[in-house]
Amino acid sequence: MNVSDRIVEILESEGITDVFGIPGEQIMPLYRALSQSNINHILTRHEQAATHAADAYTRSSGKIGVCITTASPGALNSTMALATAYKDNVPILILTGDNELAYRGSDHFQTTPQFEIFSHITRASYNPLNGTEAMYVLRAAIYELKNNPKGPIHINLAKDVLLCEEFDDFDLCYLCEDDMSNITKAQKLIDESQKPLFILGAGAISQSEKIRDIVDKYGIPATTTFHAKGIIPETDDLCLGLCGIRATERAKYAFENADCIIALGIKASERTLPEIPDNMIHVNINKDVLVGDYPIHGKVEDFLTQIKFKSSDWIDEILKIDGEYDLEGLDSENKPQSAIKRILEKFDDNIIVSDAGSHTTWTTLLKKSLKPGQFLFPGAMAPMGYGLPAAIGASIATDEKIILINGDGDFQMNLQELATIKEHDLDIIIFILNNSGFAIIRQWQEQFYDMDAYQVELDNPDFLKLASSYGIDAVRVDNLSDLEFLLEKDLSGPLVIEVVVENENIPLPK
Repeated sequence: MNVSDRIVEILESEGITDVFGIPGEQIMPLYRALSQSNINHILTRHEQAATHAADAYTRSSGKIGVCITTASPGALNSTMALATAYKDNVPILILTGDNELAYRGSDHFQTTPQFEIFSHITRASYNPLNGTEAMYVLRAAIYELKNNPKGPIHINLAKDVLLCEEFDDFDLCYLCEDDMSNITKAQKLIDESQKPLFILGAGAISQSEKIRDIVDKYGIPATTTFHAKGIIPETDDLCLGLCGIRATERAKYAFENADCIIALGIKASERTLPEIPDNMIHVNINKDVLVGDYPIHGKVEDFLTQIKFKSSDWIDEILKIDGEYDLEGLDSENKPQSAIKRILEKFDDNIIVSDAGSHTTWTTLLKKSLKPGQFLFPGAMAPMGYGLPAAIGASIATDEKIILINGDGDFQMNLQELATIKEHDLDIIIFILNNSGFAIIRQWQEQFYDMDAYQVELDNPDFLKLASSYGIDAVRVDNLSDLEFLLEKDLSGPLVIEVVVENENIPLPK
């Protein structure tokens, strides 16, 4: 048995059932071991897609997403997607192959400083120099991903390390380093509070059921970040909608008038909080993001176990504020928002995947999530091309029907993954909102730079013929009534639906 064989055994024993990737010379020993295992390998057509797929696999299911690449050309292809996972704190594992150790630091064929490059876009980047170190860092990585899921972890594996047959393996036991010393102060603030408010982030998703019970039992209103939509069903009066840059009026009112803000698993970025209030309890397993006067470095689960809540009765005051966005054009012909509204009404209980661009804004504002993981999009990095591979990852993870709402520009960034969808016959319905351009860039040019549209118009291919070339059914609709008629049918994927829409400016945050 060599290191590659043992890595695959460990992955299997840790419950890893699916991995995404593309084989190559330096990672070949690991692929040989995979070929003899029960792990399902999903062959993508680009390493960026493999990494996006692993990202969405985790976001949609809570399971550890794993992607595998070969050395420099393959590894570096994954960096955009890896940075996306890093910015959104998505805990995935990426294994990259590399040339033999003797070539480190040289100008040898396909040799680059992968470990150093990846160290800037991962929570941890390991570079084991022998088989025993490889075992240690793999077990450490899996422990961290399960117990302290702060973001992606990278292991760079030289070919001679993968082939090594002399190594020691052992179980690791870590204690989570935390600091719950402010619990007493936090409890006092909660005890004295009359108007408490939860702000829920992605780090609280694992405790969704417990948080819903607390919210319902004590009547404490909650607002969420983009990636925590659905922790409290957005049809519930106690869910005030989004906080931060796209906050509802109800959420703004609650934030401004709360006397105790309990922020669980949020990153506290400028997109989440307009300011850092002095009455905010901030709980996060990542001490580097903690802010405010009541920082608690630890798990949301442990915080909820140690804190006692009390009943709140200020929700009626909040409900006097309008909780809906004031959006125009929802019933207009050929507007993207009118199309998206009807797509979401049809698939209200499905996982929705979006990408980057104007359609993402409309989808964010219109989607009512009933549970966590129902709306996936690339938040803090926001690269174009996330949607198609992310839909693949969500489909593999959940075995559910996945709805992808994509722009024409986004779709063409990773359209090669239609081959992956067809190969696995995935139930993915792809809506391409075709306005023949980069709409949000055009809006920025016109509104903020006082310039005419420049280099934002797209001469698109025939998307129906393109889908057909991959063996995927496709249809085009160019008016609202035809879209509504189509949506009355029982649709299943793989299916591409091109929706011709007009250019439309998104509503800007106030």
